Amino acid sequence: MSRVAKSPVELPTGVEFKQDGNVVTIKGSKGSLSLELNSEVQLTQDGSALQLAPRSGSRFSMAVAGTMRALIANMVQGVTDGFERKLELVGVGYRAQAQGNKLNLTLGFSHPVVYEVPDGVSVETPSQTEVLVTGTDKQRVGQVAAEIRGFRPPEPYKGKGVRYADERVVIKEAKKK
Repeated sequence: MSRVAKSPVELPTGVEFKQDGNVVTIKGSKGSLSLELNSEVQLTQDGSALQLAPRSGSRFSMAVAGTMRALIANMVQGVTDGFERKLELVGVGYRAQAQGNKLNLTLGFSHPVVYEVPDGVSVETPSQTEVLVTGTDKQRVGQVAAEIRGFRPPEPYKGKGVRYADERVVIKEAKKK
């Protein structure tokens, strides 16, 4: 059996859990998230802990039990604390400005890039060269951050572009004559 699925998911105080057939809903102070469980996984609740187990001994059901446990643990963390990704803009004249549900980026192109932020995710700009992506859904936050980074990924010669705050860009040496 998956080692991940063996450990239970602890529900902190203030988090509500509801199961309706194969749909699991978790509510917390930051919002509510839902997930459809795979039919190969069985979910049981023991007080304030959720335990997942495979329904059969097949390799697939053991693997998907670990995946479902990780997704539910991320949902619990999302509705209690939330997730955030920090992006940095490196380059002369590179700026970001959040206006409602739009993010205006000046990234050295001949035109400004306007990014429409999807529902469930919020984008803030503490300074002109920093972008903070926050939300309850880990996958959505990561996807939005990746899409923003995709407009101008860091290039290897000068390091200019949009990068994650914890990303290390290895700078290449220029050609010698």
